[in-house]
Amino acid sequence: MTLRSAVLNRALLLAPALLALSACGAAPPVEAPLSAEALAAVTDKAGAPKDQLARAVDDLFTLPGLGETRAVVVMADGEIAAERYGPGYDKDTRFISWSMAKTVTAVLIGMLVADGKLALDEPAPVPLWQRPGDPRAEITLRHLLQMRSGLRHTESGDPPYESSEVRMLFLDGRDNMAKWAEEQPLEAEPGKQFEYSSNTSVILADIAARALTASDKPETRRKAVADYLQVRLFGPLGMTSMVPEFDASGTLIGGSLMHATARDWAKLGEMLRRKGRAPGGEQLVPQRWVEAMVTPSPASPHYGFQTWLNRPIPGTPASDHPLLPDRAPESLFSLIGHMGQYVLVSPRQRVTLVRLGHSDSAERPPMLQQAADVLDLYPES
Repeated sequence: MTLRSAVLNRALLLAPALLALSACGAAPPVEAPLSAEALAAVTDKAGAPKDQLARAVDDLFTLPGLGETRAVVVMADGEIAAERYGPGYDKDTRFISWSMAKTVTAVLIGMLVADGKLALDEPAPVPLWQRPGDPRAEITLRHLLQMRSGLRHTESGDPPYESSEVRMLFLDGRDNMAKWAEEQPLEAEPGKQFEYSSNTSVILADIAARALTASDKPETRRKAVADYLQVRLFGPLGMTSMVPEFDASGTLIGGSLMHATARDWAKLGEMLRRKGRAPGGEQLVPQRWVEAMVTPSPASPHYGFQTWLNRPIPGTPASDHPLLPDRAPESLFSLIGHMGQYVLVSPRQRVTLVRLGHSDSAERPPMLQQAADVLDLYPES
């Protein structure tokens, strides 16, 4: 939606109320003046009307029913357009990724494929699955990246301790998460069915460790992956705050546990918007890999390689979509984490919007609509 159409839509929505007020002699409502904090959040490189951007960002922090917004960073054309933090948080605060980590894991796998250490459409190199007659040998790296392995991984359970994610992270699988996830049987033919799964991302992280070292020693595995990410991704992007977590076996907890500042999450989003390039032009991840990450899976039009897509889901109303197919460009994609962590990347608008905080299931849809108000200020190119 362009800025002109956003303004027009708002005017059309307000018109009936204004006419009614005029008829009864009442004055139209006046928006409260922006606070100094709201105005200070917007930089000289806003790339949009400064007062409108300040108000749209302010609303993310102050409107009722959206949950608690703790950090917002808006990048426009590669520059910080707006930045604001809630009480107790600032530019140096490391925020937990939750499932935003999955997209980092997809980038890690992409670099290893580019290095020739992994192959996308060959059987996933999980030793447990390679025994004669094991049907899991049909699972490919592509299946895992697109969450269509067919493994019996139930992300959410009732009661919660029955979910595969909780059992892997906190109960019987916690010391060797990949082993627990890889031991699960098939419940569907590989490639046929989409099932979102943090267990799958940990399997990908285990595959990455095996591609980088033949050692099973936890510290060696941990160091191999941490060093690779630092040298190849975090360092070149200047993501100095990034702290990935590992389990007791040395496997990256690649589905849920990485920590970084809001600015560093924005840097990652910007790298993906630039199709794998660092700000200086260095190609960190192959462009074709980033394009594959944001290509819909055959089993889920709204999901690519460990990345959420703003593509409509046939038969599903826009209100039930995890993103904004009725408001934002189709090319928008996102990292999404538990309880309202978002890195929204809109290539056509040349914008990355980071929103971090705490919003429950009822608060997230209206919060996303408010985030869309921020995006609406930037025209599509």
